[in-house]
Amino acid sequence: MTTGTSRVAWEDHADLVVIGGGVAGLTAARAASLRGMRVLTLSKGGPTDTSTQYAQGGIAVVAPVGDTVDAHVADTLAAGGGLCDEDAVRSIVSAGPDAVAALGDLGAVFDIGRDGAVARTREGGHSIRRIIHAGGDATGAEIQRALNAAGLPVLFGAAAARILTDARGVTGVLVFDHRGAGIVHTPAVLLATGGLGQLYACSTNPPGATADGIALALGAGAGIADLEFVQFHPTVLFAAGGVGRRPLISEAVRGEGARLVDSRGRSITDGLHPLGDLAPRDVVSRAIAARLADLGEDHVFLDARHLDGFADRFPTITAMCADAGLDPARDRLPVAPAAHYSCGGVVTDVHGRTRIPGLYAAGEVARTGLHGANRLASNSLLEGLVLGERAGIAAAVERGGLRVQVHDAPTPVLPRLERNALQQLMTQHASVVRDADGLAAASVALDSAPISACTDPASLEDAALTVTARILVRAAQRRTESRGCHTRSDHPVPDRAWAHSLEQRLDSAGEPAVTIPQLTGAN
Repeated sequence: MTTGTSRVAWEDHADLVVIGGGVAGLTAARAASLRGMRVLTLSKGGPTDTSTQYAQGGIAVVAPVGDTVDAHVADTLAAGGGLCDEDAVRSIVSAGPDAVAALGDLGAVFDIGRDGAVARTREGGHSIRRIIHAGGDATGAEIQRALNAAGLPVLFGAAAARILTDARGVTGVLVFDHRGAGIVHTPAVLLATGGLGQLYACSTNPPGATADGIALALGAGAGIADLEFVQFHPTVLFAAGGVGRRPLISEAVRGEGARLVDSRGRSITDGLHPLGDLAPRDVVSRAIAARLADLGEDHVFLDARHLDGFADRFPTITAMCADAGLDPARDRLPVAPAAHYSCGGVVTDVHGRTRIPGLYAAGEVARTGLHGANRLASNSLLEGLVLGERAGIAAAVERGGLRVQVHDAPTPVLPRLERNALQQLMTQHASVVRDADGLAAASVALDSAPISACTDPASLEDAALTVTARILVRAAQRRTESRGCHTRSDHPVPDRAWAHSLEQRLDSAGEPAVTIPQLTGAN
């Protein structure tokens, strides 16, 4: 078998291929394995090269006392700017306690309060303290440890190049690894590739967050929605400097009472929102951006000097600050917004199904309707756990026992811009605040990207970033309003006419095309 001009060096077979080794991917792999599926998980990097590993805040899950599903749903809808699918929100939130219990069965250990119960904190947009955490501010690392310890087979250093399909749906995956090009024959693929933070010069995401799943889904014919809603975390440690992944300072720090102030000691959020510094992230990021523009400065400050026991509650952040020569007990911490989380992604239902039979998506890469125009803090790990479990089960039920064979696997030939140029373009024109002129300039540059064959992981990543940037910019151009974490300075208020999602797919010429708005519902 050949792929264009490249000969396939190896072949394998699986009942389910999971692409991505974070919370959603490994949860799905375990669920499918328990139901008799032969699962192969592909990971571009190593065991901890995931966004899950870096998640500090925790898991938003309904508390057993003083909380309700209705309250969590209401907070999620309020943050989502009118674009959440309420049925999907309720379905996912309701499943949270069982998902966390299953994680505990794997050995995950959560922090305990003085009363002997699981400790809970509050983060931006939440009306009560419902966020559970581990190791103070190392929740993601504990989840990753527990899932890795389950011992599921993972092929590390393997990059998925193309989802292969025929009239019946998914038939396989074209993969690049150290052996060269390979084919895995499979009737089911789960995309759990994480986010798109590497579209921007500065991000909280790991280097592998290059929108691979978005590109793979588009290539297979699936739809993408809400990609214009990129959440920028408002408190990323500015002292780290430079570009690439920057360490964030968890929202939980503000939940414990830290204050955002400018260089003159004035509050950033007073009078802007009833929740003040714990307002939804889009509100806080815009407030910081506006203050920085007014002052002509490049960062504000997070003041936690008055908090007792900071080092015990936030050991990871304390160590991170120490690496930058800062002590939260003594110093105000310099912070600024950076790309953090994609609220949109591959359109799925609440079981991870796309329109392509055998193609599933879960975690940050998926758009279930939970997040709408702006993700509520710590709903992401919740979604990864719930949708990972459901997608693994759906794949086992719907595709288990199917036998497929790949007959054609051409090498991807795609447009791609050079990475640094693309990141600077998106940072300048499609960041926290956007306008028509900047988006038009970005669109022209992206549409002129040269086309060439992708024959290694680096070229695949650049192509994925390029097609994802085109989808994002086109959606941002069409959405002539400000809503959630999409802010247009030339259209500063929400417009009722835009209270719906935009879905895009690639047409027969490989160009992004807008289809009818799609809400998934709780299927």
